[in-house]
Amino acid sequence: MAFIILIVGLLIGVPIAISIIAALMFFMATGEAPYAMRLVATEMFKGMNSFPLLAIPLFVLAGEVMTESGITSRIIAFANVLVGRLRAGLALVNIWASVIFAGLSGSAVADTSAIGRVFIPEMEKHGYDRAYAAALTAASSVIGPIIPPSIPVIIYALIVSGVSVPALFMAGVVPGILLAIFLSIWVMLTVKIDKNAPANDLPQQPAMQAILQGIPPLLMPVFVVGSILLGIVTPTEAASFAVAYALFLGVFVYRNIKISALPRIFRDAMRDSSVILIIIGAVSAANWLLTYNRLPNMLTEWVLANVDSKTAFLLAVMVLFLVVGLFLEGIAAMLVLVPILHPIAVGLGVDPVHFGIIVIFNLMIGLITPPLGLCLFVAEGVAQVGMARLIKQIMPFFFVEVLVLAILTFVPQTVTFLPTILGY
Repeated sequence: MAFIILIVGLLIGVPIAISIIAALMFFMATGEAPYAMRLVATEMFKGMNSFPLLAIPLFVLAGEVMTESGITSRIIAFANVLVGRLRAGLALVNIWASVIFAGLSGSAVADTSAIGRVFIPEMEKHGYDRAYAAALTAASSVIGPIIPPSIPVIIYALIVSGVSVPALFMAGVVPGILLAIFLSIWVMLTVKIDKNAPANDLPQQPAMQAILQGIPPLLMPVFVVGSILLGIVTPTEAASFAVAYALFLGVFVYRNIKISALPRIFRDAMRDSSVILIIIGAVSAANWLLTYNRLPNMLTEWVLANVDSKTAFLLAVMVLFLVVGLFLEGIAAMLVLVPILHPIAVGLGVDPVHFGIIVIFNLMIGLITPPLGLCLFVAEGVAQVGMARLIKQIMPFFFVEVLVLAILTFVPQTVTFLPTILGY
C-alpha cells in the first residue's frame, strides 16, 4: 500500500519528496518499528544535518549570481572565438558554451535556461530548425553536472563514504569533454541549415578582447577545484569562496548586479536549494527504513551470489538507471539506489570513482528524456515548439549520449585516468 501511495503521488504530479514522505508515514504508522512516526522527522533532520551539505545551496547561489551578472554573453563570445568559424559554427558555439558554463553553475537546468534564451532564437534566425536548436541546447546542457564543480558529485560523495569529492571532480572532466566532442562531431556530420539564412553574425569582438573578457568567469572553477585539489579548503569552503567571487564580479567588476537585486537572487537560490534538500531529507528517511528491514543487505547478497561478471552488472546498472531516469528525478534516484548498488559494485571489483561517474552520467541523461526530463521542459518553455517536435529532434542526441555512456562504462580508464595521474 505504501508503494501504491508513492506511485500514485508521482503519477498525479505530487512533488517527489512529499510522495516519499506520505508513503513513509503510512508504512511506519502501520508497521512495527518503535516510535515510527517520530522517526520519520528524526531521520529527515539527520539526513540534512550535514556540514558538507552546505556546499549545495552555496553552489546554487554562486550559479544564480554568475548568471545574473551577465556572464552568458561573455561565455558565448569566448566560445565563438574558438569554434564559431567552423561548419555549423553556431551549433558548435552552443555546445562549447555549455562546457564553459558547466564550470560555473554545475546545473543542467540553469545551463538550458541561460544559454537557450540566447541561442534558440539566434540559431533559428540563421537557418536552423527551432526545435533542433532547442534539442541541441537541452542535450549539451547535460555536460553541466558532469564537469566540476558539480552538485550531483557532492551529493554522491555524501551518500558513499570513502569516495573523495576531488577524485570525483577530476573524474568528470574527461567524460564532459568527451560528450562535447561527440556532440560536435554528430552536429558537423548531420546538421541541416537553410542556405538562404545569413552566416554566423554573432557580435564579432576582437579575439583578444573576447578572450580577456572570458577569463574572469573562467577563473572561478579553476580557483574552486584547484583549492580543493590542493587541500587548502573543503568543498563547502570552496563553495563559499565561489559565492564571494561571483558577487565581486557581478557587483564591482561587471556592475550588472544592483544591491537592491540581491534579496531576489538569494530568494531564488534558497527556493532551488530547498527543493534539493527536502528530497535529500525524505530519501534519507526512506533509506533508514530500507536499512532497518535489511533490504540492501539481502539484495547485495543475492546479486553477489548470482552475478559473477562485472560486465553484466555494469550493463544491468546502465539499463536500470536509464529506465529510472525516465520517471524519477536524478538526485532522488541516486539517493535511493546508490546505497544499495554501491556495495555490490565494490564487491564485484568496480572502482568506486568509476561507478560514481557512470551513475551520475546515466541519471543526467534522464534530464532530456520524456516524460519527466526537466531540461526538455525548460527548452520547450523557451522555444515554444511543442513537446512532440522537441522529442523527435532530441532522440539522435540521446543516442549519441548513450554511446558516450557505453564508452565510459566499459572503458573505465576514460574516467579514472585523470584522478589516477593526480594521485587519487
